[in-house]
Amino acid sequence: MVKCNKDAVGLEGSIWFQKAENKYLGGERIALLEKIDELGSINSAAKAVGISYKTAWHLVNMVNNLAEKPLVDRVTGGKGGGGTVLTREGKKVIEQFRIVQEEHRKYLQNLESRLGDASNLYQFLQRISMKISARNVFSGTIDNITRGAVNAEVTLLIGEETRITAIITNGAVDNLGLKNGMNAYAIVKSSSIIIAQELHDAKLSARNIMPGIISKLIEGPVSTEVDVEIGGGNVISAIITHGSSEKLALKEGDHACALFKASSVILGVN
Repeated sequence: MVKCNKDAVGLEGSIWFQKAENKYLGGERIALLEKIDELGSINSAAKAVGISYKTAWHLVNMVNNLAEKPLVDRVTGGKGGGGTVLTREGKKVIEQFRIVQEEHRKYLQNLESRLGDASNLYQFLQRISMKISARNVFSGTIDNITRGAVNAEVTLLIGEETRITAIITNGAVDNLGLKNGMNAYAIVKSSSIIIAQELHDAKLSARNIMPGIISKLIEGPVSTEVDVEIGGGNVISAIITHGSSEKLALKEGDHACALFKASSVILGVN
């Protein structure tokens, strides 16, 4: 995964050994095995790595079952009263895991050096990892903030010349810490989008009027999904009634405008 802090962006990853479609050995379980080897007791090892005795035994049984040979062996009786030890195979597996882990660390360091500044990659991964119900999510830079008595008008630049205007409360501006030049997201539900054609002399109250080309139509018995490509790789999706689609005689490749009110725009930041 990509890891970010205030100072730098770097790469971080984890290693797992897998068998029979099951992850059976990773860093945390290797740490448990190492503590068993060091302390000679599952109970002491469990406390050392911060898990319960029951969980530790469950993990030990699982790795023993999945391994070709047992990694952990219980010793009973004797002068020391018994305990738990790693088998020769268990020690070998730890050694092999540490070799793989070290090579993996070198691999990530090499990737970091080749990537250079990974800030843009980090921002992209943040965008695609968001889970929201709205169909339209646009990434951009805050271009202007105009405060009123209660509300503020915020303009987000999402392309070289394409802007989205949002009306939000002054409190929301403060809570989000919005400032000119910072990255933000504009989120608009597809049901809030109006599709129109031939707006040459029309006077409209909607602040956001996005001319473009219809790139996709999905007709349904009740609703129709309309995708309008507005340039810069940005596409706005609208859901309109089937009757409206027929009345407008929409076709892929036609010119159209996507319209939505500034009050329909939700702003978000990371």
